[in-house]
Amino acid sequence: MKKTILVAVIALMVSWTVYDLVNSKEETANKEDTSIEETVGSEETGLAIGKIAPDFELTTLEGETTRLSDYRGQRVFINFWATWCPPCRAEMPDMQKLYEQPDVDVEILAVNLQESEEAVSEFVKDFGLTFPILMDANSDVADTYQVRAYPTSYMIDSSGRIQYIAIGAMNHDLMIQEIEKMK
Repeated sequence: MKKTILVAVIALMVSWTVYDLVNSKEETANKEDTSIEETVGSEETGLAIGKIAPDFELTTLEGETTRLSDYRGQRVFINFWATWCPPCRAEMPDMQKLYEQPDVDVEILAVNLQESEEAVSEFVKDFGLTFPILMDANSDVADTYQVRAYPTSYMIDSSGRIQYIAIGAMNHDLMIQEIEKMK
């Protein structure tokens, strides 16, 4: 009897998981402008490659207001990260190396997710980071960019279009490779 109940509970859990997975895929498929598929030359804002990156406004660790649109005309590397994330910690030295290279023309915006200014300040000091650190205290921008894993990075060209999306850590060579592809 106990085995029958256990099997029934497991079957119910598996069925619910499959149902939930199928419905979440359908919801994602039905949302416009949010898929990470390649598109060509659209003027619409969205998260697909080739779309205009959604604008946002955040405050830097130093208390200055910054908008993505402030960087129009420049190549931008947006990185969503957290201090507790091992892959984020691993890629930060490569991001700093990239930022210090005089021959690489790219702005780095490191968007920290839901952490205290004290924790982030200590992390920035420990790693010797000099690029802008933006504070996304309520994860509003992370939600807009549908960040589901840390780190997640978006490479945006000088016209504001998304050219590359990385889910997971990037190394210096990959960063350079993708930046060189952008205009």
